[in-house]
Amino acid sequence: MDRLVIYHNPVCRQSRGVEEILRERGVDCEVIRYLDNPLTREDFERILALLPDEPADLVRKDKRFEELGLNEADYQTPEQVIEVLLAHPELMQRPIVIRGDRAVVARPSEKVLDLLD
Repeated sequence: MDRLVIYHNPVCRQSRGVEEILRERGVDCEVIRYLDNPLTREDFERILALLPDEPADLVRKDKRFEELGLNEADYQTPEQVIEVLLAHPELMQRPIVIRGDRAVVARPSEKVLDLLD
């Protein structure tokens, strides 16, 4: 089995839930705290290429998004999503879990199980 990689924010309940699920199953993984180790353009390009979701789904449209005065319509293409996430990495949906050539946004945390079969 390919090793799992988790883009993790320890204050996120969903991220902690994924870690717990994997720990309970004895699954080894690499944990990347993306706010401490910022992702590059190439990282985001790879993540977007692996996710089955629309690029815009990688951006959290939460209170912080509103505080920044951002408009959802401006962040639809891969390039637009990458630009906003390079400037504001805290807006990335999390956790992102990658195994080989597959990835999920593990919200809810149990979505990580899709990568374990």
